[in-house]
Amino acid sequence: MTQNQDAKPFTIDKYTVMDAWKRVKANKGSGGIDNVSITDFEANLKCNLYKLWNRMSSGSYFPDAVKLVDIPKPSGGTRPLGIPAVEDRVAQMAVVMLIEPRMEQEFHSDSYGYRPNRSAHDALAKARERCWRHDWVLDMDISKFFDTIDHDLLMKAVERHVQERWVLLYIKRWLKVPYATQTGERIERNMGVPQGSVIGPILANLYLHYAFDKWMSIYYPSIPFERYADDTICHCRNLEEAQRLKASIIERFATCKLKLNEAKTRIVYCKDGKRKGEHTEITFDFLGYTFQPRALRNKNGRVFNGFSPAISTKAKKRIHEKMRCWNLGKRVQIKLSDIAVGINAEVRGWVNYYGKFYSSSLKSFLQEINLKLARWAERKYKRFRINPNKAYKWLVKVASENPRLFYHWQYGVKPNRLKPFG
Repeated sequence: MTQNQDAKPFTIDKYTVMDAWKRVKANKGSGGIDNVSITDFEANLKCNLYKLWNRMSSGSYFPDAVKLVDIPKPSGGTRPLGIPAVEDRVAQMAVVMLIEPRMEQEFHSDSYGYRPNRSAHDALAKARERCWRHDWVLDMDISKFFDTIDHDLLMKAVERHVQERWVLLYIKRWLKVPYATQTGERIERNMGVPQGSVIGPILANLYLHYAFDKWMSIYYPSIPFERYADDTICHCRNLEEAQRLKASIIERFATCKLKLNEAKTRIVYCKDGKRKGEHTEITFDFLGYTFQPRALRNKNGRVFNGFSPAISTKAKKRIHEKMRCWNLGKRVQIKLSDIAVGINAEVRGWVNYYGKFYSSSLKSFLQEINLKLARWAERKYKRFRINPNKAYKWLVKVASENPRLFYHWQYGVKPNRLKPFG
């Protein structure tokens, strides 16, 4: 694309659109309702980007409907995921690149989700540290947050930081664009931000910045919190403070047209060896980890009872389901090395995320992979069918001779020499 720009109602740099494309391509993802994939879009890239820039600059850009798909939730059921067309993702990315730096100057230090140079691990580490110093946690659950964001209130927040008319125009259009289901149905929208859109995360963060973060800074500055998108926990000194805060948040959210899911919002006592109080709730989940009393070891090797995170039961269940999808029992025609190539990337992801805190819990759970590999060997090799334990002993030998074959073996989860089968 050339830099020659004809007179247009809106001034948009062509190189901004090109840079936005590069980021969308790097993020990958499937095609939208028009079934145009990233590869398809790139096949005629110069023309596609020029047409998009031309329409955005002239004010004639209107986004396609957002493709709506249902994806499984870890807790059961499904949640809707909206997938915009590739060109709409490029347009949204151009806006994100423009407004993100100014938003970052405003966002709260305890907001971690969808922000540059911040991660879920950062939020978890801060939560663990504060649970050691504060006895109580308010574990919040906002009911259908992404689906119930009020558009008028959101635009008021956007207008406090954005003056560019074209940005305001297109954000309004992205908010109103309908969903398109896989059956062809069109669902009109008058609230909410599609999960899966490029612009959605920064808009959701902005909404909760004013609905919660800034409000907490003004009215409850002594109560720290960690927020990752709509997952939020607050640290309180005592039960009464947590109860008052919960009541105040319910009132605050009502003015912002949000609602706490009171069935899932809980007050939790961070019980450890030094805290002698009692409470019915002494555990909570946050970002795939369960915080609860655990046996820990200090720097001197002494064991004590602390309050700490480890991979949650829900995460284990989700991983177990993915292991079942490997269908190793039906793949006896392939080699062990082929299995390693097929699963190592996925296992590496589990280790990198869930092995950050209390890794022994994850390591114990990942022994399940070794059992599945032994079962695979039992089905593949006739000599192991009479005595399944021979298959496991064979796997022990393979691991000792080739310890880097599987990623979980490199992580220290090798098959042990105990008999795994009865």
